[in-house]
Amino acid sequence: FLLAYFTYNMGVQTVMYVATIFGDKVLQLDSTSLIVTILLLQIVGILGAWLFAKLSDHIGNTRALSWAVFIWMLICIAGYYVQKGWSFFALAAVIGLTMGAVQSLSRSTYSKIIPENTPNNAAFFSFFDVVEKLGIVIGTLSFGLIGQITGSMRNSILSLIVFFIFGLGFLLSLRGKKLRDDPSAPANMPPPPASSVAGTPLAAR
Repeated sequence: FLLAYFTYNMGVQTVMYVATIFGDKVLQLDSTSLIVTILLLQIVGILGAWLFAKLSDHIGNTRALSWAVFIWMLICIAGYYVQKGWSFFALAAVIGLTMGAVQSLSRSTYSKIIPENTPNNAAFFSFFDVVEKLGIVIGTLSFGLIGQITGSMRNSILSLIVFFIFGLGFLLSLRGKKLRDDPSAPANMPPPPASSVAGTPLAAR
């Protein structure tokens, strides 16, 4: 799962960091439009987190995450063609929707694969944060490098689809591997220890 998170999160975080730069440099949006874009991303992100949480209750975390990552692939394609005006704000709304979904579902999924009753949850989530920060560095570096080579930020946006393709592939490889507390997984609880049933009538017989 961490390998999947590392790859698709490179794309997600890069888009979040460069969205306003793209709007400024490529689409020449004014400062008011850029501020509206930032607010739109945050507000719609809350809705996205809620909607995909409901979806994950029905189909499981990894499947819901897979759908969110697939939508991100479409976002990269749309970003290559987006123009100034309503299409940019519509794309920003979709980005916000899936941004909140990916962030909340990723942490939720990771929390379910951490060993139960571990005394050191902080270490696991510290490593999770390191993976996230490393992805930001590599993602933004790749974005800038491709922009310099091709001379177009549109090509940089489109190239991010590679991260999502790999991320989706790794997520799909998790199918059939049940997560702890995943609603799509059958109950697989270990039998109680003998000491816990020693006083029951069945044990007495």
